[in-house]
Amino acid sequence: MSSLYSLARNSLQQSITWYSSKKRHWNYPPNLELQAAVRDDLRILKAATEKLEDNIIKIATFGLVSRGKSSVINALLGQKVLTTGPINGVTKWPKSIRWNLSTDKIQIELIDTPGLDEIDGEIRANMAKEISQQSDLILFVIAGDITRTEYLALLELRQSKKPLILVFNKIDLYPETDLNSIYQQLQQLSNQTKKPLFSPDEIVMISAEPQSINLRIELADGTIKEEWEYPSPQIESLQEKILTILNREGKALLALNSLTQAKIAQKNIARKTIEIRSKEAEDIIWRYAEYKALIVAVNPIVILDILGGLITDLTMIRSLARLYGLPITSHQAGILWQTIVKSLGGLLLTEIVSMTMLGWAKTTSAISSLWENPSSFTTLATTALAQGTMAGYGSYLVGKTAQIYLENGCTWGNSGVDTIIAEIIAQMPPDSIISRLI
Repeated sequence: MSSLYSLARNSLQQSITWYSSKKRHWNYPPNLELQAAVRDDLRILKAATEKLEDNIIKIATFGLVSRGKSSVINALLGQKVLTTGPINGVTKWPKSIRWNLSTDKIQIELIDTPGLDEIDGEIRANMAKEISQQSDLILFVIAGDITRTEYLALLELRQSKKPLILVFNKIDLYPETDLNSIYQQLQQLSNQTKKPLFSPDEIVMISAEPQSINLRIELADGTIKEEWEYPSPQIESLQEKILTILNREGKALLALNSLTQAKIAQKNIARKTIEIRSKEAEDIIWRYAEYKALIVAVNPIVILDILGGLITDLTMIRSLARLYGLPITSHQAGILWQTIVKSLGGLLLTEIVSMTMLGWAKTTSAISSLWENPSSFTTLATTALAQGTMAGYGSYLVGKTAQIYLENGCTWGNSGVDTIIAEIIAQMPPDSIISRLI
């Protein structure tokens, strides 16, 4: 896993170097609108790189109001750092606290969040999305039966592709029979989806802040004295679960989250670049479509028609990548061309077959013209025009499709984030929490 961790770090460093370079757009002049549009994405990309370097795991708590999220963090810390109370909504804004454990391998930051049902919908959605993207592990705190709001929130968090532990808090308020009943309900709820929301190992029962007990004590003189007893938190199962995950998968979680943040930033950069440079890209596509049409039309040899068309398409893809400033090698351009050919399927197959047939007709006409047959020149010109038009249209299709693939495939390559993410996931054991993200 250490080798993959190094690969992740190298991938992120290469990404920030590439996207921060003013030379990535080759000889195209700087675009001030584009530079302003991608500034925040470059900041996110840099933050993802720094996150991996700092070696800090972020664990966020989510849940509805009064489920005990702050109490869970206090119990993990072993001291009351965050304010808790009977009034709803004590936590108004996300708060981060360092959790110092007896390990120097990795640092842990706990993030407390407001209740998902106590802030406006749009603000809540944006906050939850931002924090979930930053987090490496999510603790979703419930207390009792899961409500519809909690269920929908769980579905949204699962879409963020982050490891999730369901923390059932306040178990001291429920008798054993009720706990068993609620646990069965959770299992049934999980099985309602195609892919279970969580496995049994991802459900932890705790009591972060047990209810105080009023004790009546009879003294030696017969008087009765009342005292309040504050039971210790029942948090050991959650601590053990977190430490087990971090000891086994901490480095992988950290690398995956950093790479995922970088992937989002890179795709945003690609999307904005393609949108802003659309006019220049359209000019490139038409120019190469004309080149290909001309090359195919004037060339009399079939095999050279196809070879010349292929070279033109590959050069066009490289030119688009250079315009956009996206990292792509000649080899990757070739792979992209093959992918585009497969995606366009019948359209390009028809073009190639038709070009071949027309090419043979053109070759025959060219040979006949050598014998000074006047009618062969007319056939040659007509065939060349038809073949060139078809070749130009095919090149235009390749160019427009290449724009889509370049936007979604800017993370390709041997050191691209998609490749490293796939390698990390492939090396995780089947029972790991990361394997649940696939």
